[in-house]
Amino acid sequence: MAEVQTLRRGNIYEEDNQLWRVLDYQHIKMARGGATIRLRVRNVRTGATVEKTYNNGARVKDVRLDTRSVQYLYNDGEFYHFMDTETFEQLMLPPSALEGVVDFLLDNMVVTLESYENEPLNVTLPTTVDLKVTWAEAAVAGDTANSPTKQVELETGYRMQVPMFVNEGDIIRVDTRDGAYVTRVLK
Repeated sequence: MAEVQTLRRGNIYEEDNQLWRVLDYQHIKMARGGATIRLRVRNVRTGATVEKTYNNGARVKDVRLDTRSVQYLYNDGEFYHFMDTETFEQLMLPPSALEGVVDFLLDNMVVTLESYENEPLNVTLPTTVDLKVTWAEAAVAGDTANSPTKQVELETGYRMQVPMFVNEGDIIRVDTRDGAYVTRVLK
């Protein structure tokens, strides 16, 4: 059991036979009253997002997830196929288990699969990935005031804003947590 004030963003806990992932955490202290903890959580299985409020000191069942390395193989249009790097067992995951991950997923990429009681729940990418720019807007000469950016499309189909000096064919490093440009990678 864990006290709710120890929960932070990304933690998973069990309540009412459902697994909840913490998306946002707020500690609210009133003048004379006790503190309350307000959490915005997502149901790991259904994807529903709700807000929950707990009194300070309330306890929830802490969940420890099993992790293992898997390699992304392909997408058949309905499921994403992965292979366990140790046992070579193949897994199929629905797109709902890959929320926020598909934009940065490349063939043969090794990622971490989180599961609970042999039920695959989530795929975690490395913090940054290197992706090739397949299309870039043309840079306008003289448009250099206030850190200008332009839109590019990466090899995965993800579109993002980057500095003006990035060109088609360049390889850039992208932060997978927020989809932000990090740097251009030398070839």
